[in-house]
Amino acid sequence: MPVLRVALDLPLHRLFDYVAESATPADVGRRVRVPFGRGEKLGVIVDVADASDWPVDQLKAAGEILDDLPPLPRDFFGLCEFASTYYQAAFGEVVMQALPAGLKRLDPPDRRNGRAAKLPAALPPPELTGEQAVAVAAVDPAAGFAAHLLHGVTGSGKTEVYLRLIAKTLAAGRQVLLLVPEINLTPQLEGRVRARFPDCGVVSLHSELAEAARERNWRAAFSGEASIVLGTRLAIFTPLPRLGLIVVDEEHDASFKQQDGMRYSARDVAVFRANQLKIPVVLGSATPSLESWANAQTKRYRMLTLRERANPEATLPTVKLLDTRRMVLTEGVSAPLVAAIQARLERGEQSLVFLNRRGYAPVLACPACGWVSRCKRCAANLVLHLADRRLRCHHCGFEHHIPKACPTCGNQDIHPFGRGTQRLETWLHEQFPEARILRVDRDSVKSRKQWEAVLERIHGGEADILVGTQMLAKGHDFPKLTLVGVLGADSALFAADWRAPERLFAQLMQVAGRAGRAELKGEVLIQTQYPDHPLFASLVAHDYPGFAAGQLQEREQAGFPPYAFQAMLRAEAPEMADAIVFLKAAAALPVIGEHDSVLIYDPVPMKMARLANLERGQLLAESHSRPALQAFLPRWREAIESLKAPSRLRWHIEVDPLEF
Repeated sequence: MPVLRVALDLPLHRLFDYVAESATPADVGRRVRVPFGRGEKLGVIVDVADASDWPVDQLKAAGEILDDLPPLPRDFFGLCEFASTYYQAAFGEVVMQALPAGLKRLDPPDRRNGRAAKLPAALPPPELTGEQAVAVAAVDPAAGFAAHLLHGVTGSGKTEVYLRLIAKTLAAGRQVLLLVPEINLTPQLEGRVRARFPDCGVVSLHSELAEAARERNWRAAFSGEASIVLGTRLAIFTPLPRLGLIVVDEEHDASFKQQDGMRYSARDVAVFRANQLKIPVVLGSATPSLESWANAQTKRYRMLTLRERANPEATLPTVKLLDTRRMVLTEGVSAPLVAAIQARLERGEQSLVFLNRRGYAPVLACPACGWVSRCKRCAANLVLHLADRRLRCHHCGFEHHIPKACPTCGNQDIHPFGRGTQRLETWLHEQFPEARILRVDRDSVKSRKQWEAVLERIHGGEADILVGTQMLAKGHDFPKLTLVGVLGADSALFAADWRAPERLFAQLMQVAGRAGRAELKGEVLIQTQYPDHPLFASLVAHDYPGFAAGQLQEREQAGFPPYAFQAMLRAEAPEMADAIVFLKAAAALPVIGEHDSVLIYDPVPMKMARLANLERGQLLAESHSRPALQAFLPRWREAIESLKAPSRLRWHIEVDPLEF
């Protein structure tokens, strides 16, 4: 009797066997209903075998094999196998997470056809610059696998290069997968893609889509009806029968790294998938990740460079440093920045004041006794949101009303310390009462419709001063925006995280790139107490290659990635002592002695040691050889699974961690 090997959405590194009289090898890749425990689950058939390692009389009978979809293809399973092996994730979890929610339900809701989208008129493509033409010619969808790093300054027309490459791929009868890091970048890019290719099926895949819409789009991609798929990180696992090109926009962005469940990097999986299918992949950014930059320097990736802005009337903005050691600041804003904003108001131009800290103030405190508004569930402060009259934790979501007096000593004179976007917005209203001020952060823009409305107001000239966080830092083109003022950048210069300089430089370079993208000249004013810092020198010169060379030299000397390969074992429990004891036991397992090329560090608390009432510790494993680390990890994981741990302790292994 045929035996089905079924992948289930469980954190177990095994497949489950069931008998099915009518099953054939053609059923591999189909979903199947199977009994599990006292209930039933939906799984995916991975293999149809003649025998099982278990006695056949002990196997349960599978239920209905669903045939509403074609079987999932072999290359899909190969991709899932790679992700499972490399990221130490259960194969069933990888397979099932790639499916939309509606296809994982035992009793899916009735599906309705979506409304037919009104197709825009096709827009003629602009003339390419010489550098753009070279980049487009360098990527040949028919030439097999090649990884290209498209390094272009902000405003250099990377998106136009993507569109031309999409056209080449579509002309060859193939599909394109275009990945973006965040949902708020999707509507604007989707509009450009639809306008350029109105007769091609274009679908988007991201978490803000309703369940029915996501399933409908996924089906269109899987069937080949959609030729262009635009999505966030999970879209990398979408099975596409005619895939001919993968593009990863803003490839440096940390949003491509999944931080829960299976902790994978969509950018790195994209490179593997392209190699698997023998197709090109393009990684684009004005500030590439240092890992990608190092790969380009060693010729593993082919470098494509756009040094000039695509608009011949536009030039890179002038970057100036405001030495705040010699200035008196009012609500954190210097007089030169105030004067620059006033000048833009008089000329009818737009300004952006960038502060990557939302809320009114980072903390509420009592000057009499030292009380501060700390989160009861996390090792973090509650942020003051004055407009909502709430104290809110930005890590776990805990909220509390604003106390009328200090909870410790009763002092009624409690104060907000520091400033966030809400406080800055309030002060700017007082300073420029005639200006139309628009705050853009995750408190004011919570949905796609709100985001589209905000973009429409900005493009329509209905805002004079923008107050924003990193939501406004990348991927947007505002022709009337000529001034960017940056506040609070110094806090990342001396952070304990060795990736902080890379992130800060990328953030500042991206937000600076919003200025002067049309014929109007752009200016960027950065307030800092450290104007002589090398990072700022590279920023003023728009010298990413120089900055990257310095950072890579430091990392090579310190033995940090990309010159080492890391995996992090993390444990969380109600008590830190339980987490540390478990990590110490994992660090003492005999299997470690069999892999002398892997170094295990001592367990320590995480930087955010307490989150949502759980204490968190971590243990770093490191090797100068990726194959050696990959050979070690599965054996270590199997040994860790045999350890006895408190019932409420949870642990996971994260490969290539970005946070410490």
